[in-house]
Amino acid sequence: MKFSCLLLCLLCSCFPLFAQTVVPLYPGTIPGNRSSLDQGKSEQRSPANGLAYFDTTHPSLTVYRPPVPNGKAIVVCPGGGYVRTAFEKEGTRVAQRLLQDSITVFVLQYRLPNPEFQTDPSLAPLQDALQAIRLVRTQAANYQLNPQQIGIMGFSAGGHLAATAATKFLPDHSNRPDFVILIYPVISFSDSLTHKGSRERLLGKNPDAATIREWSADLQVRSNTPPAFLVHAGDDTSVPVGNSLTFYQACLNYDIPAEMHLYPHGGHGFGLHNPTTRDDWTDRLTFWLQSLP
Repeated sequence: MKFSCLLLCLLCSCFPLFAQTVVPLYPGTIPGNRSSLDQGKSEQRSPANGLAYFDTTHPSLTVYRPPVPNGKAIVVCPGGGYVRTAFEKEGTRVAQRLLQDSITVFVLQYRLPNPEFQTDPSLAPLQDALQAIRLVRTQAANYQLNPQQIGIMGFSAGGHLAATAATKFLPDHSNRPDFVILIYPVISFSDSLTHKGSRERLLGKNPDAATIREWSADLQVRSNTPPAFLVHAGDDTSVPVGNSLTFYQACLNYDIPAEMHLYPHGGHGFGLHNPTTRDDWTDRLTFWLQSLP
């Protein structure tokens, strides 16, 4: 055990040496941004969670390239209640782990909904997630990727963003993720299941029933939704486990391949490692990714 932990630390410290490139998400005008925006953003650091970003107005992808890519790519959407992006805890640390499996990782710094910054705050994060998939797919050859093995991953509110991207892509599939990975995700915006802070931040204080339905990802699952992998803790009091359950059930209803791992304990926001169990969900994810065609 000690040797494996040491090896993991060494790998994590070495892999960031391979290309970390920050790429603007849009080559020109950013759709939906107000014209008076500057390019600033604020940040915050904490000992446990590391770097988080607030007030992002110009979205970007931070690219992590393994020495020998296996052809798969994952766009990672950190969580933060649509108030911030937990860029280090649910972004860069996740990228370091995925690099061990030779996956090329794109950590998305998406715009956070804010009427001061965007003409339609509810659309901005989704526009960024879909643009990220499109951009990675169009650049697949440059990154040594298979354009049919590009997935999206999200944590908490970032999981809502990832699930929404997996159910609201264009009819031509140009920005459809090939698989979706949801870690303690916000899925439903119904009163009984939602994380109210995320819903209010995205849709405002009093969304009507039609809007709530439109932005509840479990109700948008269809036969062309990509395969899904879900992780959640049963004692999550911030985002009830019912969010993952309802998305999983929706996948079953449409014969979408789905795998779900539920832990009795762990609460919300445990990131890469649930401290209440020896089981490692990232190992389960590795096996699942290897099973995909």
